[in-house]
Amino acid sequence: MNVEQQALRAREASRPLAGATRSAKDAALHAMADALAKAEAAVLDANALDVRRAESVGTSAALIDRLRLTADRVSGMVNGLRSLAALPDPVGDVVRGWTNANGVQVRQVRVPFGVVGIIYEARPNVTADAAGICLKSGNAVLLRGSSSAAESNAAIVDALRTGLGATDLPADAVQLVVGPREVTNDLMAARGLVDVLIPRGGAGLIDAVVRGSQVPVIETGVGNCHLFVDATADPAMALEILLNAKTQRPSVCNAVETLLVHAEIAETFLPHALQVLQAAGVTVHGDEQTARYGEVLRAEEADYAEEYLSLDLAVAVVDSFDRAVAHIRTYSTGHSETIVTESQTSAQRFVAEIDAAAVLVNASSRFVDGGEFGFGAEIGISTQKLHARGPMGLPEMTSTKYVLTGAGQTRG
Repeated sequence: MNVEQQALRAREASRPLAGATRSAKDAALHAMADALAKAEAAVLDANALDVRRAESVGTSAALIDRLRLTADRVSGMVNGLRSLAALPDPVGDVVRGWTNANGVQVRQVRVPFGVVGIIYEARPNVTADAAGICLKSGNAVLLRGSSSAAESNAAIVDALRTGLGATDLPADAVQLVVGPREVTNDLMAARGLVDVLIPRGGAGLIDAVVRGSQVPVIETGVGNCHLFVDATADPAMALEILLNAKTQRPSVCNAVETLLVHAEIAETFLPHALQVLQAAGVTVHGDEQTARYGEVLRAEEADYAEEYLSLDLAVAVVDSFDRAVAHIRTYSTGHSETIVTESQTSAQRFVAEIDAAAVLVNASSRFVDGGEFGFGAEIGISTQKLHARGPMGLPEMTSTKYVLTGAGQTRG
């Protein structure tokens, strides 16, 4: 079956989904979760094949971590589907409404997009998350995962479709797009059949989709995330936040990649921080001033533009708040930016002057996540400024339409 045929089937499936009741969608989510739980062994066996293949070709440890599934991660996917069933249904929500002077009632209400295409790399948990979010928001989904996770994605989608087959909703609401690289181009060219595309992955994938797609794109961005330790910061708090943001799971987009330290606190903070970071396995790429406080790799210009997705960290000492903001403006990808400070003035300025999807004050950037926001499983983190920005949950997977209700009024 080619992409056009799959898109046509998705379009047909989207019609009953658009009018499905919340109870029908929630029952389908539970059925999908049950089927995925039953298929755990098959999913893990399939994933083991993908991991072995990736290891055999020298795939980096960071990408292996994104690819690898465990029983806990499968359980997380199952629980993610169940948690979506517990969330409010956004479809039909009234965004705003009023009555005109002529008595015509105007309401703006949330409606599904219709058919959503997801193009993503490596992480097979995205398969279940995206399918669940799209279904709950009334959308059919076409899933185009990377070849590195082909076996895993096939096993997961097979389970999800088995679950859907036991409900009143069409199994074609969830489809896996497979085949050579050319089918990705076919998906990007399916304007009129696919309503929106969402890329999830590295900068190369996202750029290719944004530049090459004829279908409207919601851009999810890479995460060159910064943490600025202000002059007034509590050193112990700053170190705890830094360690969590860098080492808790370094292969994800909300991990910190660059540390900026105000010169006034550098002598107090950096010697101990560098020791603790290196003890945690972090490779520090530091500027000349950072090197005064410990052994580091000398940072090049490119290090400050890097999304490492590994236990590497770029560090620079800045002589003022303004220099920190200027550095972030130069290198930020607009994902998540953090300040640690005891100054309300600095916190307020940072929030006002930093242009990013999420700005954090005295908290780890690892909180920038749909689950942590209470959205349930997220579809991705948008770094663009149109339609959606930041973690995208259920409401962000809808558009709106205006409903006008009158009693025979005509326009003069």
